[in-house]
Amino acid sequence: MIEIELDGKKVDIAEGSTVMHAAEKAGTFIPHFCYHKKLSIAANCRMCLVDIEKMPKPMPACATTVTQGMIVRTKTDKAIKAQQSVMEFLLINHPLDCPICDQGGECQLQDIAVGYGGSSSRYQEEKRVVSVKDVGPLISMQEMTRCIHCTRCVRFGQEIAGVMELGMSQRGEHSQIETFVGNTVDSELSGNMIDICPVGALTSKPFRYSARTWELSRRKSISPHDSTGANLVVQVKNNRVMRVVPLENEAVNECWIADRDRFSYEALNGSDRLTAPMIKQGGVWQAVDWQIALEYVANGFKKIGAEFGASSLGALVSPHATLEELYLSSKLMRGLGSNNIDYRLRNAEFPAVEGIRYLGMPIAGLTNLQSVLVVGSSLRKDHPLFAQRIRQAASKGCVVSAIVGKKEDWALPVSHRIDVAAAHWVHALAAVAAAVASEKGMSAPVHEQATPVAIEIARALLSGERKAILLGNGAAHHAQASSLLALAQWIADQTGATFGYLTEAANTVGAQVVNAVPTTDALNAGQMLDGALKALLLINTEPEFDSAAGRKAVDALGKAQMVVSLSPFKANMAFCDVILPVSPFTETSGTFVNAEGRAQSFHAVVQPLGETRPAWKVLRVLGNMLGLSGFDFASSQEVLQSIPDIVVEDVVHISPVRLNNQTVAAVQLSGNAPEPVVAGIYQLDGLVRRSPALQLTSDAKATEPQEVAA
Repeated sequence: MIEIELDGKKVDIAEGSTVMHAAEKAGTFIPHFCYHKKLSIAANCRMCLVDIEKMPKPMPACATTVTQGMIVRTKTDKAIKAQQSVMEFLLINHPLDCPICDQGGECQLQDIAVGYGGSSSRYQEEKRVVSVKDVGPLISMQEMTRCIHCTRCVRFGQEIAGVMELGMSQRGEHSQIETFVGNTVDSELSGNMIDICPVGALTSKPFRYSARTWELSRRKSISPHDSTGANLVVQVKNNRVMRVVPLENEAVNECWIADRDRFSYEALNGSDRLTAPMIKQGGVWQAVDWQIALEYVANGFKKIGAEFGASSLGALVSPHATLEELYLSSKLMRGLGSNNIDYRLRNAEFPAVEGIRYLGMPIAGLTNLQSVLVVGSSLRKDHPLFAQRIRQAASKGCVVSAIVGKKEDWALPVSHRIDVAAAHWVHALAAVAAAVASEKGMSAPVHEQATPVAIEIARALLSGERKAILLGNGAAHHAQASSLLALAQWIADQTGATFGYLTEAANTVGAQVVNAVPTTDALNAGQMLDGALKALLLINTEPEFDSAAGRKAVDALGKAQMVVSLSPFKANMAFCDVILPVSPFTETSGTFVNAEGRAQSFHAVVQPLGETRPAWKVLRVLGNMLGLSGFDFASSQEVLQSIPDIVVEDVVHISPVRLNNQTVAAVQLSGNAPEPVVAGIYQLDGLVRRSPALQLTSDAKATEPQEVAA
C-alpha cells in the first residue's frame, strides 16, 4: 500500500492505482467525463486536472499514478481554473439545446457545467454541426453535435462488448464518433453505451421524447429473461413502464444489462396484451369476468379428472415464471393427484435427476477463470453478460476452449475450438476425456481417440487453479444431455475444475428448487406436448415458440378436451379453451433464482393492466375452488416462505449436479442426435418476441420465431 495526502487527508491506496482511484476511496469528487471505473484510461477530456505538489502544471487524476508521499490538492485555484478552462473549451461547440435533450436532468455535462462553466461564452463563431447517423433501432445518434469525444462508447465496444462498432474518424474539429462503411450497432450489449454517454449524444430510440427524467419514478426489479438475474431499475410514469436501466450489483451484472433486459419493456404496453379473461364458445372468443372463467376451469378439471383419472391432467410451466408461480403450479397439480408437470419445454431428453443443474460457481468467478471449456452454447447470444465476464477473463490470460455446433463470433479470443454437428458433441467431449486420461497416465473412461485439439484442451484444463467446464443451452436440450454431463463431470473431477450449466432462463434453477418436474411414472414435457393429456394448464408459455415441438404442439394440444393458458398476452388462442390474463414481472411480486442459485425477490412496479391478475393469485384461487388444502396465502411473500431451502438475496444452498445412478461408463457414444432446439436471442420468451425495437435488430431478423420453433 502507498500513502498519499489528498486535500489534507491521508489515504492508503494500492500501488499502481491512480489519483482518481484514491479520490474515490476517500470520497472526494473530481469532475470527469472520459473516466469510467470499468473502462481503460483515455485521459482525453482533461476535466479531472488536479494540483499535484512539485508538478509544474495540473495533471489528469485519471491517468496519474500515485507515488509514496504524493500531495494532491483538488480545490486550489490552480486546479479549479484548469478545470474551468477545460469546461469552456468543451462548451464552445456544444449546442444549447438542454430543454429538448433527452439527457436533460441526468446529464453529466450539464451537472458539472453548473459548478465549472461560465455564465456566458467569449466565442461568437459559428458552432460546428455533425451529421445525423442511423445505427439501428436501439440507439439514436440524431444529435452527435453534442458529443465531447470522451470515447467511452468506443472503449465500451472494444473492452466490454468485444466488438469495436464505433470509432473516431477524421481529426481536430472535424472528428466524429461513427460506425464505418454504413454499419449498424448490433452488439447485444449496445444499450449500455446510452448509460455511459456523459452527454446527450447517444440516447435510447424507443424512449426518445417520451418522458423527462424528473417525471419518472424509479423502482428496483429483476430481469425475467436469461439466467443472469440482472438487477434493474424500472422507470415509471403514469403507471406505465417508460424505461429500464441497470442497477449496479457487482456480484451479478456489475453495472451492465443486455439489450433484451433494457428494451423488452415495449411489449408491456403493446397491443397484444390480454386485459380480460376469455372463453372460447363455439369457436368464438368471449370476454367474461374472473368468477365465471375460474369456475369454468375448476369444473372442467374436476370433470375430466373424474372421467379419465388424475393422470389425464398436466401442466407445462415456463422457466421464466416466478418461483411462487412454479411452486403453486406444482402444488396444484399434485393436489389433484397428477405428477404431470414440467418446465423442460425445449429438452429432447428427460432423465430422472438428483440435485440441481446450475452454474456450479459464483457468477463473479467467471471473470477470474484461468481456463474454461464451453460445450454446446452460443455463448454471446445465449448469455451476453456471462460472455462479457469470460471476455474479461480472456483479456487477463484465460484459455477459452469450445465444443460447438457452428463457428460463431463470440467476440473474444477462443484458443481451442471443435466445430462439429451436435450429433458429434459426445464424441468430441469423449476425446477430451481421453486426452485428460492420457496426460495423467490412466485409462480413458470411454473408448475414443484423443485428437490434437482435444489434447490442447485437456492440457489447458489440467493447468492453473481456477477452471470450469460449462454446458450451454444446446447441451441442456441435447438428445444425449446425460452423456455430455457425465463426461463433463468426469473431466472436471480429474482436472480439478468446476462444472455446471449456464442454464437457459431466469428461473431454470428455481423450477428445479420447487420440483416442477414429473416423477418417473409421470409424463414429461415431450410427452405432454405430443397430445397425451385430456386437460392441460399452460403457465406463461407459448408451446409453438417455447418448446422443441414447435408448430406440432398446436395440433397436438388442439386434441385435448381443455387447455387453459395463463399469459399476459393474447397467446395460444388457436388451441386453447380459456385464456386468463396474468401479470408480467412488472405487475407482480415474485422471486427468480439465477444460474448460481441466488434467489432475488422483487415487487410490482406498476398496477396490473385492465383485469390482469398476478398468476400466483390465480393459482391460489383455483386451488381453493378445487377444494385443495394449503392454498391459503395472502401474499407472494407467504408463498415464498412456505418453500423450503430458499434464502432470499442469498445463494440458495443446493446440492451439486449429479446424474441419477449414472456413471461415465453409461455414456452412449453412438446415436444420431438431432440439432437441439435453442431459442434465438430475441425469441427467448414472449416479452422479447413482442418488443418492436428488438425485432428490428439484425439478430432478430436472423432468427425468426418460426425457425426457432421448427
